[in-house]
Amino acid sequence: MSGLRVLIIGGTGIISTAVVAETARRGHKVHTLSRSGEDAGPQPQGVRALRADVRDASAVAEAIDGLSFDAVVQFVAFEPEHVRADLEMFAGRTSQYIFISSASAYQTPPSRLPVTESTPLRNPYWEYSRKKIACEDVLAAAYRDTGFPVTIVRPSHTYNPSMIPFDGGWTVVERMRQGREVVVPGDGTSLWTITHHTDFARAFVGLYGRDEAIGEAFHITSDEALTWNAIYGHIARAAGVDPKLVHVASASIAAADPEWGAALLGDKANSMVFDNSKIKRLVPDFVCQVPFARGAEEIIAWHDSHPESCQVDQHMDAVMDSLADAYRPR
Repeated sequence: MSGLRVLIIGGTGIISTAVVAETARRGHKVHTLSRSGEDAGPQPQGVRALRADVRDASAVAEAIDGLSFDAVVQFVAFEPEHVRADLEMFAGRTSQYIFISSASAYQTPPSRLPVTESTPLRNPYWEYSRKKIACEDVLAAAYRDTGFPVTIVRPSHTYNPSMIPFDGGWTVVERMRQGREVVVPGDGTSLWTITHHTDFARAFVGLYGRDEAIGEAFHITSDEALTWNAIYGHIARAAGVDPKLVHVASASIAAADPEWGAALLGDKANSMVFDNSKIKRLVPDFVCQVPFARGAEEIIAWHDSHPESCQVDQHMDAVMDSLADAYRPR
């Protein structure tokens, strides 16, 4: 379906930039809304960047005054009050409201694999995920009570070339290149699904204007599930080194660094494999085109050409030193 009027709230993040580009490439009329507006940088041809603080309802209303949309995509709602404000703003003003939730909202750890859209939502470990669930609850009630045209999309771990898929980011790669040990949660054999942002965008844009998507939830992920040992291995090979891996239980990492531990126990410590049948029924041509082996090469090439982004997190570096000393095989 082409020629739709689409408002993308956010539009400057890892996933949303790919969605903006793919939406424009498909011939839709795209508006983005963010605090940075046109200052966010070059936009794809035909994209109009609007400026407003998305938490300021009057500023949003002024920015979109006189405009109407076939689809509104909300990338930056993280609290129930954020989506309640959108209900006030967009009820009756759009034919579809697409809320970006998170696959970390699914039951954690999952009782069975693969995860489907009917897997219960429950994450007692990570506040971020619980707030996304609360947002979904508000929107589901609005759909039931008033017919608010919501579609919920749950991305899993989605990356672009500027994002290193490890807690600590470039710190891990720098340690690898220095011949130092890097900490891998658990035994490194749990399965993880990691998706290139352009692959996500191709499926996502196929949901625009689909009556079958209203009132429904979808996850969009790669069908490639890798062990964490393999993920570290792909990054190391792209960086031109052999990694020295030290495996540490996620609970022990959480004891050493509660913030790092919360993200692990609430997400990455568990095997997550997804059944993408539902999104493929609506978007049958959805096929992921970027395996992580190639994505890892893109990541390292991007960072090597952007040395200003290759920052070592001194705190994470010290935590990894401590854990490697404590759990190094004797």
